Amino acid sequence: MKYEENKVSEIKIAYIGGGSRGWAWGLMSDLASCSDISGDVFLYDIDFEAAKCNEVIGNQYQNAEGARSVWNYHAVETIEEALSAADFVIISILPGTFDEMESDVHAPEKYGIYQSVGDTTGPGGIIRAMRTIPMYEYIAEKIRDNAPKAWVINYTNPMTLCVKTLYRVFPGIRAFGCCHEVFGTQKLLVKVVEEMLHEKNVDRHEIKVNPVSVNHFTWLTSAAYRNVDLFPYYKEFCEKYKDGYEPEGGNVDSNWMNNSFASTECVKMDLFKRFGYIAAAGDRHLAEFCEGKWYLESPQRVKEMHFGLTPVSWRKDDLKKRLERSRRLLSGEEKVAIRGTGEEGVNQIRALLGLCELVTNVNIPNQGQIPNLPLGAVVETNAVFRAGSLTPVFAGSIPAEIYPLVSRVCGEQELVSEGIAQRDLNKIFCAFAYDPLVTCGMENAKKLFAEMCENTKKYLDSYDLSKLPV
Repeated sequence: MKYEENKVSEIKIAYIGGGSRGWAWGLMSDLASCSDISGDVFLYDIDFEAAKCNEVIGNQYQNAEGARSVWNYHAVETIEEALSAADFVIISILPGTFDEMESDVHAPEKYGIYQSVGDTTGPGGIIRAMRTIPMYEYIAEKIRDNAPKAWVINYTNPMTLCVKTLYRVFPGIRAFGCCHEVFGTQKLLVKVVEEMLHEKNVDRHEIKVNPVSVNHFTWLTSAAYRNVDLFPYYKEFCEKYKDGYEPEGGNVDSNWMNNSFASTECVKMDLFKRFGYIAAAGDRHLAEFCEGKWYLESPQRVKEMHFGLTPVSWRKDDLKKRLERSRRLLSGEEKVAIRGTGEEGVNQIRALLGLCELVTNVNIPNQGQIPNLPLGAVVETNAVFRAGSLTPVFAGSIPAEIYPLVSRVCGEQELVSEGIAQRDLNKIFCAFAYDPLVTCGMENAKKLFAEMCENTKKYLDSYDLSKLPV
């Protein structure tokens, strides 16, 4: 890297999963819009042709209207070439294909188990973790051997278990997981401020929050606008919109197979009314961590709570659209455009380079920032990004009202991590069977676990599937 006055150039970023159709383009846009950093991005993907496509598309951003910096993109055939001497590593991969995810999400439905996302918790999240963790063991080893001093930013789900694996394999790694779910809750609190306090043009960064817990089941123990405590106003807001809050322009389809990601925040507000703390993720994620009969008992219950069970068929159709867009961008039929994503990744890079200071939520091992969760468990709290350092903010203990919920989730994640690290199918199944969404009884849980493993066995060659629980 080369430091100049208020600028850093010649930065090397390794992007693992660099053939991404969609998310990668957002990163390219965010990098191009930033005037004080520049350099090279090395794209590695098991689909080399996809990485080559993104090399062409990425280099088009140099000439996009509004571009303020130059980034050169290079597709490479080996992970070692991407990582060698990298300053930053970004990991964003799909573990398997949507065919495997189709089993993750829909195989449990024959047992009356419904999942709205299926990538973090529940039966789908656990089976996905079985595919993902061996991949992350390999990635962690390669980072250790080729870029041990790099900062590593993870975006892949299941977030907690991915970050946990990176640290287990390479304890000296400098890794953190990024998730935008808390940002969405800050935006909802902006609506609270504008409606209840009659303020205008409030930015989400003005909403100061204290997140605690684990990814996708994060809770806020405080929230303030300037020095105004927002909890009383949020309570009033929840009472006013007890049947759901629909943002301006929102269109929540009552069909449970709605293919959008919209909701009316009914789950989030119901959890506040139950426990008195603000659940800080989208309804589709929050519902999956709760007891199976609360929000996901049936498609009818999901309809009542106004959120969607996103079918994998929608994801497959969406991929076709993104592949078509990739073709248009490659041919020049469509021009690349600078559009901010709202993600914090680029600002985190800038802060670690000493160009700014940033406080935001991240997922890292617990060093005591949440005293009543296990040390070493990956938790989500605020952290301070400064030149060359990432320091967790002391978030305090999980409140007693929600501790039974959060500690169970954390315990399950620790068991899944340990079971997969040891390739111990009995341990993994214990977590699977006791997950609150698995309401089908022990014998059916064994059948379901075996079926789901069979459906994804192409990615489970490091496990002895002859030792499945019987």
